[in-house]
Amino acid sequence: MGATPWSLVTITPEQAAKRHIKLWRGVIAEVVHLAMPSEKVQISAYNTDFHLLMVCDRGRRSQGETIVDGLPRSTLRDTEHKMTFVPVGCRFHAWRLTQSSECFVCFHIDRTGPLVDPELSFAEIEFVPRLFFFDAALWDTVLKLKALIEIPGKRSRLYAEALSVVLAHELCRLNGNTPLSPSPVRGGLANWQHRVITNFVEDNLSNDISVAKLAEIAQLSRYHFCRAFKQSFGEPPHCYHTRRRIERAKALLANSTLSITEIAMDVGFSETSSFSTAFRRITKSTPTGYRRSLA
Repeated sequence: MGATPWSLVTITPEQAAKRHIKLWRGVIAEVVHLAMPSEKVQISAYNTDFHLLMVCDRGRRSQGETIVDGLPRSTLRDTEHKMTFVPVGCRFHAWRLTQSSECFVCFHIDRTGPLVDPELSFAEIEFVPRLFFFDAALWDTVLKLKALIEIPGKRSRLYAEALSVVLAHELCRLNGNTPLSPSPVRGGLANWQHRVITNFVEDNLSNDISVAKLAEIAQLSRYHFCRAFKQSFGEPPHCYHTRRRIERAKALLANSTLSITEIAMDVGFSETSSFSTAFRRITKSTPTGYRRSLA
C-alpha cells in the first residue's frame, strides 16, 4: 500500500508519490516528491531495525497533523526545512493537504550501524524522538546526500557512505551521546544567523543575492557580517552562494532531458559560458563531462 520494495515509509494514495531510492551500506535513502495538491495524503512508518530521519525540503501544508510516539501531536503548517527523527520502535503517522508540490527526504538508518565506529555503540543508544526541529550541521549533510540520491549510478557510493557516517554522528550529538561540536570561532555567526542565512541562500539559488541583503537578515553591519560569515562557513558569501548553485546544478545534470542552458538559467546564470566556467572551477569538470560521468 504505497511503499516500494525497499522503502520503509508508506504513502497513500500511492500515485501521490514519486520516489528516488538509493541503498548504501547501513542506510536506505530516498527523495519523495508529492505532486497531488488538494488531495489528502497519509504517510506512516514503523520499524524495529531502522531509525528514521525525515526532512521536509520544500512545501507547506494547508491542513494536517503529525504524530510521533512519545511526543505531542503537531498541526504545524510550515514544515519546510523542518526535520523529524523517529527512533527504532516508534510509530510515525501524518496526513496533509497541500496547495503545491512537496519534497521530503527520508533516511532509514540501520541501528547496528555497520559504518559507524564501534566505540560509539550506536546500536545501544536510546535515541529520543524529535519532531519538527532544525540543526544547521545536520541540514548541510542532508543536502549533500539528497543530491547523491538523485544522481543515477554507483559512482558516488563511497562518498555517500562517508556522509552517512557523518549523519549518524550528528544524530548522536543531537541526542547527547557525543561531545557537542566545537564552539563557533569567536566572531562567527550565531546559530540562528547561520540557520536563516543557509535557508535564504537555498531558497534563492536562482537569484542574485547582495551581501547587504544577507547582512540585513543577520542583523549585522556589512563589515561584521562578512567577517563572521567567513569564520563560520570558511569562505566569502559569494563563493558559498556559487558553490551551492553548482551543487544544485550537479543534481539537475542527472536529468538528461534538461539542456545545459536550461540548467544554467535554473541556477541563476544568465550565460552558459559563465556557468561552465564556474562549474569547472569548482568541480574540475565541464557540465557536459560531468553528465557523461553519470552515464
